[in-house]
Amino acid sequence: MGKLRNLSGREVRGILEAQGFAMVRQHGSHMVLQRSVAGATQTAIVPNHKSIRAGTLSSIIRQSGIPRSEFEVKGS
Repeated sequence: MGKLRNLSGREVRGILEAQGFAMVRQHGSHMVLQRSVAGATQTAIVPNHKSIRAGTLSSIIRQSGIPRSEFEVKGS
């Protein structure tokens, strides 16, 4: 398992959108993204911060179901 990159909320949103998520709303500094998979809706809440902490990023990865490798440092 590689090391997670230091990402901003905007960068995380870009990764999620590339995987089929769409931003449905924003409440304060938190973006709500959703996608439909096999008749179910997956929701990921992303804080719109300059830097997202590793624990928060791990939670977003778990919520989204996207492989962790999409968020890891490349070439390590």
